[in-house]
Amino acid sequence: MTPLVVVLVLVAGAVGSLVRYLVGRAGAKASWPWPVLAVNVAGSLLAGVAIHTDVALIAVTGLAGGLTTFSTFSVETVQLFSEGRWRAAAASVALNLALGLAAATAGWCLGLALFG
Repeated sequence: MTPLVVVLVLVAGAVGSLVRYLVGRAGAKASWPWPVLAVNVAGSLLAGVAIHTDVALIAVTGLAGGLTTFSTFSVETVQLFSEGRWRAAAASVALNLALGLAAATAGWCLGLALFG
């Protein structure tokens, strides 16, 4: 790995983190954690496509890695459970898993079609 690739992964990670922050701010008053679901699904789709490209390390590890968030998803799930909102917590877990996998699969297929 060249120094340029390292820098590009760092920059892509910063961009992904900034986008995640902005989406989180846009949904800061939401009663359900849709911002985390949105970034996790978008990142899964991006990773599925990008894994087939020459810039996979930058796009998947950097951009998608900065964009997606397992830690916030986990904490928000625990918070929902602690508030007695177990249905909302279960829905969040189910949707993050199902839509994330569906997006990754769709991205994988799209990446294969576009890049071989």
